Amino acid sequence: MAATVDPTTSEMPAVRTDIPPLKMSGLYTHGRALEDLPGVAHALALFMASHMIESEQYCHESDPKKERLYFASGYGLIQCVKALMSYEDDDLLSAIGHTRHGNVIAQQHRKKSPLTTKITGFVTGSTSGVNFVKSMTPVERHAELIYAETLFEKALLGIVYSGDWLAFIKEALNLRTTFNTYRQLQKYVAAMDAEACERGEGPEDTSIDVDFRSGVYLGAGLSNIILTLLPGRLLSIIEIFGYKGDRMEGLKLLYKAGGWTSDSDLPKIGIKEEGVRRTICDMALLIFHLVLSSFTFEGVDVLMAQKILDWNLRRYPNGVFFLFGQGRLQLIRGQPALALESYDRAMKSQDQYANLHQISYWEMATSNLSLWKISESLECWRHLYAESSWSKAIYTYGIAVCLLQLGGEERKKEAETLLEKIPSLQQRIAGKSIPMEKFVARKARKYKTQNGRLLLPALEFGYFYLIIARATRSIILSRFLPIVREAQEKLNAHAKDPKGYEGNHGYWDDLCLATFLEGVCLRYVAYPDRIAIVSDEDEKLGIEQSNTAANAMAALQRVLDNGSKIELDHQLVYYSHYEIGRLSACMGDKEEARNHFNLVLSGKPLEINASARKGKYSMESALMMRTQAAMDALEHSSS
Repeated sequence: MAATVDPTTSEMPAVRTDIPPLKMSGLYTHGRALEDLPGVAHALALFMASHMIESEQYCHESDPKKERLYFASGYGLIQCVKALMSYEDDDLLSAIGHTRHGNVIAQQHRKKSPLTTKITGFVTGSTSGVNFVKSMTPVERHAELIYAETLFEKALLGIVYSGDWLAFIKEALNLRTTFNTYRQLQKYVAAMDAEACERGEGPEDTSIDVDFRSGVYLGAGLSNIILTLLPGRLLSIIEIFGYKGDRMEGLKLLYKAGGWTSDSDLPKIGIKEEGVRRTICDMALLIFHLVLSSFTFEGVDVLMAQKILDWNLRRYPNGVFFLFGQGRLQLIRGQPALALESYDRAMKSQDQYANLHQISYWEMATSNLSLWKISESLECWRHLYAESSWSKAIYTYGIAVCLLQLGGEERKKEAETLLEKIPSLQQRIAGKSIPMEKFVARKARKYKTQNGRLLLPALEFGYFYLIIARATRSIILSRFLPIVREAQEKLNAHAKDPKGYEGNHGYWDDLCLATFLEGVCLRYVAYPDRIAIVSDEDEKLGIEQSNTAANAMAALQRVLDNGSKIELDHQLVYYSHYEIGRLSACMGDKEEARNHFNLVLSGKPLEINASARKGKYSMESALMMRTQAAMDALEHSSS
């Protein structure tokens, strides 16, 4: 069961004995809605401690009719999590139904808006202001909060399920309402706190209960962060309508829910003083620092993530989400072997929601690639293909490239069969194809046109999942670079007669790919990722940094020199500009780095033979996100 002791102490977690009653005495009325908060907090603790079924049953038994404000919305949230894990249509439809019902219940508890406010809200997208929120009862304010939460959940599920632009537009309007509601609630909290300070009672108004406050911090914090993560073109349109996110403010609000500060390893808010959404705020912070950090920079603080993770692991030692977070932290620090152990523990911590295992299997698949354990990675991709519905196309390609890397006639035949299936396995979200699925579909077609051949497919595939960045120097030098050099030797043998290479199929594309991967490998040998923990073994390798960096730069420049000869893999030119920018930044040449990043972000064709490319190059949106993050890192760096 969930722990009751405070993790800030040295005591071990204890079994909870003060379980709230399943039903409160007397008839439920809207005015008594907040009496359910202790029960909902207990249900959340069960969920975080990997007792998902018990949490679900507790919510259901506490409110079989789903008429109570917090239990109806809490049950809907559980169904939302289940649906996003499984990606199955039945689960998505069920979750949409429950979140929609939770939204209806919230509306029944909300304060009715006057006609004039409704008219104003029709124009501005908001039906409330600070004074209107002040006029609400505590239950009505909680209902307003839950209304925004359930609307957000329903919008997210609707976009994933429908997969078309009409659904996206419809749900985008719901998100607009959600963001406006959170904005008004945050203004109310700020105004009340300011008044408390003026009265000498600050810094916070104690009349605002911690459960409501933590919910406002969660919603307003996430809204601010989400708006800063949108693509630049979309963000410029949104800002016209007055929507502008402040990432640092968003992070600050999420930190406040738990009392996290940079000057202490322990939070200022303990379990007894926390709001019901505090743990969700902590999880949101871990996702930002440990997952989204692959695509962004500003505000990322791995040391803060470590503190939040350590505290929550003491509180929930078998909490699958925090065990997963531990694995993720080890992975981005360049410790894939340790990450595998944590992901294994995460799977063993619970068997109630089997779909949660798929998150670990995905991370284990790429972690094994970072260790160049191809057979182990293959088994993970096979499991994902058999058990998960997230992206059959990507799983299929993962299996195929591992088989091709392992070699052998039987494996090659199986890989060919799988590659033929990929185009039919592609999905769409919000009317758009998934970039990686488009990439693997193109590679599957290329395999066929090249009479059954792809160069270094597993290493190329893994590059996009940062397996080189997360590998140790010793693995890069002993496993990655030798197979790259082997491919280069074969290519060099045809340097004077490219048409004699593989039946005149893809010489320049393969040459540029092998050279690109050489440059990336050497870059990480010279400059491991800034948050990577370099082992004593790697320190003893005696790397000549300046010489290795120069060789990396020369390799990447050769890709640009030969870019006009590329027939299909045009993305190599753009990614080479990005990698040169990253390497230049590591070498202290910020101006050169900025020049290359600006070239990528300009959106202009960078190949001399750009007319040969049709439409966008592969993985363009992912590169744009990474390049913008690299530019942010450049602007925020002290050197």
